[in-house]
Amino acid sequence: MTGLDTYSIVGFVGMACIIGAYAFLTQSKAANPFILHGTNLVGAALLTVSLLVHTNWPSLVLEGFWAAIAIWGLAKAICERRKQGIAQQ
Repeated sequence: MTGLDTYSIVGFVGMACIIGAYAFLTQSKAANPFILHGTNLVGAALLTVSLLVHTNWPSLVLEGFWAAIAIWGLAKAICERRKQGIAQQ
């Protein structure tokens, strides 16, 4: 049995980020979108690094979509925060 290489370990950390973000969303009444989407984006990026070495095309495409959705969520959260800031002035 061979040990895990660095890229596999990076992929496992990315997987833990995505699972952690999903658990955070599930347990939270009002999940902080910056934590949720930021963690998902980091997880997708780490898994992408792993998948570039250990190529699995369907999973690589999935991570691209996962990252895009996380970026979209972060952009929405930033816009919402700006709207709230303007409304408070």
